[in-house]
Amino acid sequence: MEMCSSHLVSSGINRLISDEQQYDRHRLADEHSLYLQQLTDEQHHVYDRIMQSVNDGVGGVYFLYGYGGTGKTFVWKTLASGLRSRGQIVLTVASSGIAALLLPGGRTAHSRFAIPLNVDEFSTCNIKQGSALAELIIKTKLIIWDEAPMVNKHCIEALDRTMRDLLRFKNVHSEEQPFGGKTIVFGGDFRQILPVIPKGSRQDIVNATINSSYIWNSCNMLKLTRNMRLQADDANVHSSELKDFAEWILSIGDGKCGESKDGIDTIQIPNDILIKEWEDPIAAICRAIYPEMFWPSNSVYEVEDRAILAPTLQIVDEINRYMMSLNPCESQTYYSSDKACPTEPSNELIASIHTPEFLNTIRCSGIPNHELTVKVGTPIMLLRNIDHSAGLCNGTRLVITKLGKHIIEAKSMTGKNAGQKVFIPRMTLSPSDHRIPFKFQRRQFPIMVSYAMTINKSQGQSLSKVGLILKKPVFTHGQLYVAISRVTNKKGLKILLCHEEERSNETDNVVFKEVFRNV
Repeated sequence: MEMCSSHLVSSGINRLISDEQQYDRHRLADEHSLYLQQLTDEQHHVYDRIMQSVNDGVGGVYFLYGYGGTGKTFVWKTLASGLRSRGQIVLTVASSGIAALLLPGGRTAHSRFAIPLNVDEFSTCNIKQGSALAELIIKTKLIIWDEAPMVNKHCIEALDRTMRDLLRFKNVHSEEQPFGGKTIVFGGDFRQILPVIPKGSRQDIVNATINSSYIWNSCNMLKLTRNMRLQADDANVHSSELKDFAEWILSIGDGKCGESKDGIDTIQIPNDILIKEWEDPIAAICRAIYPEMFWPSNSVYEVEDRAILAPTLQIVDEINRYMMSLNPCESQTYYSSDKACPTEPSNELIASIHTPEFLNTIRCSGIPNHELTVKVGTPIMLLRNIDHSAGLCNGTRLVITKLGKHIIEAKSMTGKNAGQKVFIPRMTLSPSDHRIPFKFQRRQFPIMVSYAMTINKSQGQSLSKVGLILKKPVFTHGQLYVAISRVTNKKGLKILLCHEEERSNETDNVVFKEVFRNV
């Protein structure tokens, strides 16, 4: 029955396959030739290994390890243009929406492969044998998955189990081969923030990463070590300063900077980065990153591509409220409509507890607050994927230009769609946080104010100016590294430490060094 269904899909028009074959092959062939000439020896070695695996049709699992600036995205573009110029299918995915925007034809892994939001060691993807998505995966020559270390290993294992099953009619050995015998290449940096495990211990977090998965035994390691951003700036007289800054960031990521005690490094922040106004830390960090907001004749629209980062949502909310108070425009408050999901078991006791008033008080990551106050000129961040082709995905930052009753007009801050105006509607959202013991729906604009954001939310963002405020030290692996590596230039970084009773230029850096054990 499954094979018959598969035949029906393949004999008709499979929209997913036709979409992946719509690329302009001549343009991609020209791009591919240009990219090949620009590859370094290191990048060429990676390209040759993966292309050989695809051309031989034997399959293989690869992991491309390299920190930001080593050219992983350039390798992905070269591989994708080479195969697509031949009419072959390449699926490019990333663990976050922002990272997916950098990939040609990129999507988030969860949306592309229908991975469940709450996964465990038995999970599989929601892909049926014979479906359009199953046919797409069967025809795919290469899967590229960027930012793999930040996703729970169970997501990757769910795709592995699903692909072994889907490909069993085409490849009799698929159930014994990783990912059913397809070529898949993961990429990422283990210095960055690892999978988020609510209330998880250090051991839980390390055990949730891809290199703790059974898949890792099949992985062929490939590495990029040359910083291409610095190569491009070699003509600049400040190239040695840039190199020193990049090496300092890497030493923090590797946990090799400062004195170590009980797995936590104590590091010194250089004086030229440090903000030394402790009396009113919120005002001090805001003045350093958004100075024109303090001028009488400020221009509220020009918030540029910058942000203040903090480890916790509480401090982020405090900064956003303070910055909103500086904006002279009239504010508008939008209230959400909340209700328990119809699928929830209903009786009088539960109904009396899950009142709209109670649901309004719930605040959790991934959904907007019940009460949302914004002004024209406010920078905002999307909390949901709206239109990936227009660059509107979870993590995209915009600036509000008009406020309506039922719609918000905003313009994109960065990327290829910078300056483009978009319209944001209200959406019905359900939190995926499994710590909430019941399901409810919230209808609200899928945005949050974004003068400041948590360090975790900033992962994948590239910013021209970053302020890091630490009322308390960072508390998990990679947070400090991610925060300071959002900028490529030392001049764009300012750090305010206010977690000691005495004024200090030292702070903690948390690195789970065991995560590097088999990399």
